[in-house]
Amino acid sequence: MRTCSRLCKGLIGLFISTLLILLDQLTKSLAVTHLKGQDAIVLWQDVFELRYLENRGAAFGMLEGRQLFFLILTSVVLLVLVYLYLVRIPGERRFLWMNIIAVLFFSGAVGNFIDRLVQNYVVDFFYFRLIDFPIFNVADIYVTVAAGLLIILGLFYYKEADFERIFPSRKKETV
Repeated sequence: MRTCSRLCKGLIGLFISTLLILLDQLTKSLAVTHLKGQDAIVLWQDVFELRYLENRGAAFGMLEGRQLFFLILTSVVLLVLVYLYLVRIPGERRFLWMNIIAVLFFSGAVGNFIDRLVQNYVVDFFYFRLIDFPIFNVADIYVTVAAGLLIILGLFYYKEADFERIFPSRKKETV
């Protein structure tokens, strides 16, 4: 069974995360340049449009104005994700999806962290008018896809023994 060393995983994760974060920041920059102060760009009438929003809260605008809280929370989450990715999640092929999930969560968190750190708000611009879904961005897509994959794979692919390898129990049962 082939595995990837911690250094190999770290470099791959750093490379992919960097690309994903750059894509997120590029799309946000384009949104600022082409959408800020403009009417929404309708891509599909009554279904989907590009609309500029400065989100000063979390998902759905919750906890608006609590930037220090978000910066601290995100820093802790990023440290946990790096630890899980580099130390706890095996580099074996079976755990490829779990590694992808960690990179997606990390990239999404860093993408929005950069916005909060630099400008005290997150740039959002995708809007599903059909269901009046809150406006979101590329980093949010990374986090949502990672969460969806984690749920699906947790239910149908990974077994209890797989999770035990990542999160070993502190107490061992004795017979």
